[in-house]
Amino acid sequence: MSDSSPLPPVRLHPEAELARDALSTPLLARAARLARWAGEDTRVDAGGGLVEEQLPAAAAHLGLTGDEAAAHASEAWRVAVDTGLVEIADEEEGTVATGEDLALLSGSPQDVLGVWLTALETALADASVPDLDDLVAAMDDGGEVDFASLDWDPQAEQEFLDGVLGNLYLLTVSEDGPGDGPVPLPALAASMIVPSDMGEPTNDVLEQVSDAMMRLDDQFRVLEPVGIVEYQPVDEALMADTDEEPAAVVDETDVSRYGMVRLTPLGLYGLRSRLLEAGIPAPAVGDLADKGADALLDGTSTFPPSAAQAETEQWLDRREPLAAARELLTAARGSDSGAPLRRLRCQQALSLVGAVAEPALREVLDDAELGGLARVWLTERGFGDVPPPSQDMVFWLTVDTIAAQLAAEGNSEELQALVEGLAQQHGGFFAAAWRVDHPATADVLEAMGRLHPDKRVAKEARKAAFKARSQQGG
Repeated sequence: MSDSSPLPPVRLHPEAELARDALSTPLLARAARLARWAGEDTRVDAGGGLVEEQLPAAAAHLGLTGDEAAAHASEAWRVAVDTGLVEIADEEEGTVATGEDLALLSGSPQDVLGVWLTALETALADASVPDLDDLVAAMDDGGEVDFASLDWDPQAEQEFLDGVLGNLYLLTVSEDGPGDGPVPLPALAASMIVPSDMGEPTNDVLEQVSDAMMRLDDQFRVLEPVGIVEYQPVDEALMADTDEEPAAVVDETDVSRYGMVRLTPLGLYGLRSRLLEAGIPAPAVGDLADKGADALLDGTSTFPPSAAQAETEQWLDRREPLAAARELLTAARGSDSGAPLRRLRCQQALSLVGAVAEPALREVLDDAELGGLARVWLTERGFGDVPPPSQDMVFWLTVDTIAAQLAAEGNSEELQALVEGLAQQHGGFFAAAWRVDHPATADVLEAMGRLHPDKRVAKEARKAAFKARSQQGG
């Protein structure tokens, strides 16, 4: 995540469901089983790890077999110690005792998730460590690891993994991203390596992307057991000796062969927790449900449309409809720069309330800032006895609407079409619009001058903007 733009809100699963997911992750489940298995005869070394001769028994208790059984048992034990499921009773004797935090796994969802978050930190630290074979190769005669020969910078490695996970989080929560779908590993690696302004990547950059893919392949294999991701590893045939005959015909266009990764619902929760811990605003749908209408309208101003609607629906579900409509209208007033977008969000929220909001809308028909909005709402729903707006109100509402859309979307194609339509339908629009008593009049007219493709009309809009700014004393 290379810029400071606000993160889109994430839609989290209920905490009870996430806690069940956490308890079923292989890493935490194994750690809990070892914590309950440990007894008076259990011994640990100076670093708190199970002594080597007890690893086979631990692996057998976990039902692990194969070459990696002892390593997986050792990893689970370290998680048990790191999360407080097991405590070192006597360092000199190497004895252990049941940790106080083991009881948390039978506690509230928040208790369970707190333990899981600690396990996640252990897994992330492990994922940043070089491969065991590389560590062995870098070991000198005295048994010490020569880290310089590994070309390994722990801080840089952690920052790289944090950046990758941040990009994966952003892709997942963005409305134009894959959502619940997997992300190809090459795309994720490229997001960290290829500059955004680079056209065709150079061979050197492509080689760096390939190296990053291999690092990520190792790291996601480590992270999958803690439940943060679902991962389809890189096809080992791609890493085979090119001189060897392939065992079977493979599809060279199948991108999934290069690795596919997706954040789980638990992973979204975990990464959001880490972002918040780092002081990075990471909103979630539902954060504003208990706050006032002013917080709702301001808070959803940067939300994508579907997220804004989901947040608003949760807010409305907790309130009596007519009272909610009145609160929304009150919060929509204002002459500050954010007010037009608040009124747009208010209008969108009122569309979800239904006909019961009619009295609230009629109460603001004479309001200079809300009267136009109220008339549109009542007319669209077929209510009678709606007074026609004055010309001044029509122009004010037009400026307010364009100002809101500029704030929400910038110079979008939809806004350009609206600008073209206005200028075409109202021949004297600019001659009248510069007189509109709205704080954003000059800015709106300048934007219309930028957006309109006809040079003559654009020049007319810029002249009107100059007049409006002169009238406002700017």
